[in-house]
Amino acid sequence: MPRFRKKPVVIEALQWHGNNYPALNKFVENGQHVALPRQLRKSDKGAILVVTLEGEMRANVGDWIIRGVKGEFYPCKPDIFEATYEPA
Repeated sequence: MPRFRKKPVVIEALQWHGNNYPALNKFVENGQHVALPRQLRKSDKGAILVVTLEGEMRANVGDWIIRGVKGEFYPCKPDIFEATYEPA
């Protein structure tokens, strides 16, 4: 079976700590290249909801919010983030 490797891409990301909503909101607003309404909002139990190209996704405390290569945003679990990304 053919195998593929992910191209090296530098992304911007900020981790949700449960108390840094203003910083995350600013991160999302400053990078908004995608015409989506209100891309970030608070949810219950310390979670936030992120509007992605695939719909609304929940980010729990510790998750990373990633700005993709086309300006889109999406949450990523910490273990996946650590396995996939390193400081640039």
